Amino acid sequence: MPRRPEAGRRRLSAVIFDVDGVLVDSPHERAWREALAGFADPADFTTAFYQAHVAGKPRLEGARAALEALGDSEAGAHAAAYAERKQAVIDRLIAQGRFDAFPDAIRLTVALRAAALRTVLASSSKNVNAMLARVTLPDGGTLPSLFDADVSGRDVPRGKPDPALFLLAAGTLAVPPGECLVVEDAPAGIAAARAGGMASLGIARLGDEALLRAAGADLVLTSLDQLDVAALGRGTLRARAADGSLDR
Repeated sequence: MPRRPEAGRRRLSAVIFDVDGVLVDSPHERAWREALAGFADPADFTTAFYQAHVAGKPRLEGARAALEALGDSEAGAHAAAYAERKQAVIDRLIAQGRFDAFPDAIRLTVALRAAALRTVLASSSKNVNAMLARVTLPDGGTLPSLFDADVSGRDVPRGKPDPALFLLAAGTLAVPPGECLVVEDAPAGIAAARAGGMASLGIARLGDEALLRAAGADLVLTSLDQLDVAALGRGTLRARAADGSLDR
């Protein structure tokens, strides 16, 4: 496993982005909840439950983890059917355009390009490309056009919290793992970044700062506008103060 550098200043050459909950307010959580009827009580599938057991994991792993956590003694046997039903729901929601891109994420991506930092999309979901292609930028381009590479939905030996997908992302850019920053909203993704020897930024859009810190995030923010991009280019991961000055 790659050795994770000590905290503090480090060379950072690339930023790896998860998609769901980071770039896009996607309908994944809603799809998982709707599809649960007949397997377990959808009322038990809260946002906190989704973040703790499903977010960031490949489809089948997420289905099995959810059913196990909800007490299904035959979770392994039911997982494929649950995952298939969830896929049908999310296909419908994506076709209906039931999602939005986060403006702060778009601003950050543009700022990172201006700072000559490379960027790559790395979501476990195989649905993200269909969503991102529907996000139109002010110049008429699509959101994926802001990134140097995309490994979303690629088949890897193990899903998060294993670092395989993030290591694939780093390799695609030919950047050492220790020079990568991962932007994630899920504890499993933060754990994957740490396991891969990468720095991690947790974006807590759901009031789950404590959960991301407990997972080991190097920095937790509630908006990506809070990230000090200039400092990042110099190898320092930190936030900006509320008034825009450096948060020392």
